[in-house]
Amino acid sequence: MDLWIAVTLSAAFFQTLRFMLHKVLSMGALSTTGSTFARFAWVVVGAYLAARGAAVPDLSAVFWAYALAGALGQILATSFVIALFRTRNFAVGITFKKTEVIQTAIMGLIVLGEEISAGGWGAILIGLLGVLMLSDTPGLQGNLLRRIGTRAVALGLASGFFFAISAVGYRGASLSLDSADPLVRAGVTLVCVTSVQTLAMSLWLRWREPGQITAVWRARRTAVWLGLTSMAGSLGWFTAYTLQTAAYVQALGQVELIFSLLASVLFFRERPTLRELAGIGFLTLSILLLVLLL
Repeated sequence: MDLWIAVTLSAAFFQTLRFMLHKVLSMGALSTTGSTFARFAWVVVGAYLAARGAAVPDLSAVFWAYALAGALGQILATSFVIALFRTRNFAVGITFKKTEVIQTAIMGLIVLGEEISAGGWGAILIGLLGVLMLSDTPGLQGNLLRRIGTRAVALGLASGFFFAISAVGYRGASLSLDSADPLVRAGVTLVCVTSVQTLAMSLWLRWREPGQITAVWRARRTAVWLGLTSMAGSLGWFTAYTLQTAAYVQALGQVELIFSLLASVLFFRERPTLRELAGIGFLTLSILLLVLLL
């Protein structure tokens, strides 16, 4: 198994745990922004650099441009997807977020010039079909435009767009660093991004949502696990972006849907509809095709 596949699967697993904790925090005392802030509490990657005795690569203006774009995109995308959790169930909320796959492919082509093979596009489009099936909200009357023109769909598309910006930004930042070790490039990018995000979220919460930082501290017994799973997942994603095209990483990362469906049923006692299961089935098929084609 290629290294990028292994780290992507690990990242998807830890991300599912992270979003489960996000849902718990956002449904309690923390606002959407407050629970988003909690995931940036821990920065531990520097230990790897010290253990390896690796020098920190030069951080150019190009690196910071990509890194800052990715950092802002991730903050906005995470806020949108947490708000989405309050609109529909856990598994479907994660699935709406997966519009990021095709958006990342398009954005990667425009920004980084990374082309996708015909087979890769086929796998991505099958996954998109699953997302469209999930977008047709049951129980609404009227034409197709009205049925898919819901707040849940808008939040899902917005989160996917900003996650696409985040993925392409992080890959661009990592590739701009002069180091042969992919973990060094991924780790340095992660440390810089999380430091900027922590500062930005702290200032925002202090200004716009006073009391939320205190609320995060009060929820520290949950937030500490949120931070740990977040760091583990983020390091996996950053390493995968360093090793492979962002669109392929995002497409394989849809295995997270399987994990989230299990979480939805086993932990949150939610029951997906047949349409939702069919949509998730198409997305799972696209994952299998992608692995086989690559």
